[in-house]
Amino acid sequence: MLKATLKSLLSRKLRLILSGLAVVLGVMFVSGAFVLTDTLGRSFDSLFASVYSGTDVQVTKKPKLADAGFDGPQQQQSGITADQVSKIEAVPGVAGVSAQAAADGARVIGSNGKVVTTFGPPRLGENWTGESDLLKLREGRGPSADNEIAVNVTTAKAAGIKVGDEVGVLTLQPKKTFKLVGIFGYSGDRDSIGGSLEVMFTTPVAQELMLGEKGVFSSIDVKAAPGVTHEALRDRVAAALGADYQVKTGKELQDATVKDFKQGLGFFNNVLVGFAGVALFVGTFLILNTFSIIVAQRTRELALMRALGGSRGQTLGSVLTEAVAIGLLASVLGLAAGIGVGVLLAWLFGNLTGVALASVGVPLTAVISAFVVGLVVTVVAAVLPALRASRIPPIAALQEVATPDRPLTKLTVSGALVGAAGGTLLGLGLAGKGSGNTTLWLILGGVLITFIGIALLTPLLARPVVSLLGRLFSWSVPGKLGRLNSGRNPRRTAITAAALMVGLALITGVNVILASAKQSLSQQAEKDVTVDLIISGDGDQNGPATFDPAVMNAAAKIPGVSSAASEYWEHGQIGADLGSVSAVPDAAAWAGMFKLKAEQGVLQFTGKDQAILDPDTAKRRNLAVGQRVDMQFSRGDVHHVTIVGIYAKSNTTAGIVVSPDVIADFRIQQPSWGYLKIASGTSVADVQRQVDTLLKDNPEVSVANRAEYVAGQSAQFDQLLTMIQVLLALAILIAVLGIVNTLALSVLERTRELGLLRAIGMRRAQTMRMVTVEAVVISVFGALLGLGVGVGLGSAVVRALKDEGFTTMAFPWTQMGTYLVLAALVGVIAAVLPSIRAARVNVLQAIAHD
Repeated sequence: MLKATLKSLLSRKLRLILSGLAVVLGVMFVSGAFVLTDTLGRSFDSLFASVYSGTDVQVTKKPKLADAGFDGPQQQQSGITADQVSKIEAVPGVAGVSAQAAADGARVIGSNGKVVTTFGPPRLGENWTGESDLLKLREGRGPSADNEIAVNVTTAKAAGIKVGDEVGVLTLQPKKTFKLVGIFGYSGDRDSIGGSLEVMFTTPVAQELMLGEKGVFSSIDVKAAPGVTHEALRDRVAAALGADYQVKTGKELQDATVKDFKQGLGFFNNVLVGFAGVALFVGTFLILNTFSIIVAQRTRELALMRALGGSRGQTLGSVLTEAVAIGLLASVLGLAAGIGVGVLLAWLFGNLTGVALASVGVPLTAVISAFVVGLVVTVVAAVLPALRASRIPPIAALQEVATPDRPLTKLTVSGALVGAAGGTLLGLGLAGKGSGNTTLWLILGGVLITFIGIALLTPLLARPVVSLLGRLFSWSVPGKLGRLNSGRNPRRTAITAAALMVGLALITGVNVILASAKQSLSQQAEKDVTVDLIISGDGDQNGPATFDPAVMNAAAKIPGVSSAASEYWEHGQIGADLGSVSAVPDAAAWAGMFKLKAEQGVLQFTGKDQAILDPDTAKRRNLAVGQRVDMQFSRGDVHHVTIVGIYAKSNTTAGIVVSPDVIADFRIQQPSWGYLKIASGTSVADVQRQVDTLLKDNPEVSVANRAEYVAGQSAQFDQLLTMIQVLLALAILIAVLGIVNTLALSVLERTRELGLLRAIGMRRAQTMRMVTVEAVVISVFGALLGLGVGVGLGSAVVRALKDEGFTTMAFPWTQMGTYLVLAALVGVIAAVLPSIRAARVNVLQAIAHD
């Protein structure tokens, strides 16, 4: 039986390739993700080993705020004074110290007048301490005057600047101009460390601009005397300084930094594996359909084996053996392709960020996941067809028609029950009945089970819907035959269409959510916002972009400006939790611009350390008017803030707003947003041009009218949709392969039928048209299913998020129409190879085909 199975498998190489291709693509994504993160992880290990190679022990002061995690804003550390530096120097075993004043947030303005940005690496501002084993000057010299700077090679190239140029730099303070006197690199002929953009100032300037305070340092590197271990020196320095300081060896710093980076890589890895899971889920439909067709085609063959003495177990084993063989081969090919994809992505990452890549390795997780995923998916998909094969009676060998159409009752009932279970889980998840990660798993599980339920119900819909769609092509004999062929086996048609349904349903669902978000944002802006002009920028991982407070003072004096308000942003410790707050100098003007009404208390500040907030935040933090909450910001001491007002729930504004006296302890004491209300009869465009002139020294921000601002915010949704479409493209590709596979096997199954049609006069072109109609009908049917399910899922999410600002349900009709047209085109493309094969059937051999 084993020999017969292997011979059968090798005799149908095309079938083997098509059925395994879906698994190859899914495994490629999974293994590629692990290869990528392993390569990048070892690259960062090597990178930070060199960064901290000259650091024996480093001292920092404990930050006032708890660590916000890998994705959180960079926290400003408290400064180390000269007295503490002297205390460190006096510790036994200290051979020398080097004091640094450094922080993220030095943004260089390039020769084109725009701020130089990065794809993640920091933009560091530091004090020049001279050349070292790591840092080497390439041109010029280090800064010696307060109006001089040096930059690394990467910054100079990105900004298009050279030694002798006047260069603008944004820091904790507004734009200041410096003379570039030096360009430096690093050992090993590196232009940067991990793609970081670096600016070196004199020590007093770095302290003032990057730390916000003169005479302090952010860290102290301590050199150990000969014979003193790094661990021993660490313990001595820690004992001398006390509990307010963090003292770590270079190895500890390396491990901690790499751990943070790997947390971010882990999240990225999970995203890639998640989309690979979608692709493999779609691939399961393809494999299930393939084996179902194979079993149908081999009915007489399998029945003859049963008649010759083969048991049901041997028949079951025969089909599963074929599945294991395909799974093993697909896993090997997928792993090889995944290694290639991982290397390519790592190379792209290295070129974008400047990180020197470690040698490519294949981690054990990549190998194990490749074979586990490949085998499990293939075998699970083949179980039902294998069971069906084991039930073929020996008498079927004598029947001309071995694949009678079976009732859909059991399948329909099962689909209804499974779909109801999935819908229940999804509803519980969207209603927030879970806690923490439970809610996410309820939603994901609900979506997955709902898809399975709908897939089981699809055969019930296939025959009537396909028949209706096929009438569009029934104006010719090939069209009529194509319509009848697509509806003759509803199970096969349904499974093929379901694969396309999954990908399109996810894309359509996300599209509905984002379209509703954009429409809600636009309507809320018109309804609840009276602001005519908004000053803002994109910002980075440290928070939103900021601008000179003097801009708002000047803008308020422009003729025709009836009201002006600015808003400052800060990340802080609020009670026991981390969170963000805003500060507004004029609460009454700010509240009026967003039509905020007092639900309790007042919406204005009459003293220091006061705050107002929305009712949801008040409920979540258990706060009420008159109560006090402790807030700690990047600087200063703890503020005991009194709640003076709670404003009615708004669809445009939420969160905690504090009084302006608190701004002095913010990390960046510059506004992030500016709002201007223009008097009736004054041209908004004229005022906008004048404000734009005021912003010439603030290139990170711009001024926009209300419609432009809303359009800019909505553009972020479009970027998110594009990214999701790209990642789900693999699932769509597998669905297309499913249509190709179904048609190819169907053509093989109908060889005699095609021969008879050709014998009675059907031309090659008509044969190709018949197969193409069949493909288009199946493809459009799958697209309609996907659009319907996607609209349903998206609408459910939007309705569940009604209290989160989704006030309007919107449907992306243009995109949905485009998807439908593309689905028809996909059907035409998928039919090319099968239709050519059908047209080339030898008439005499086909008639004699058994």
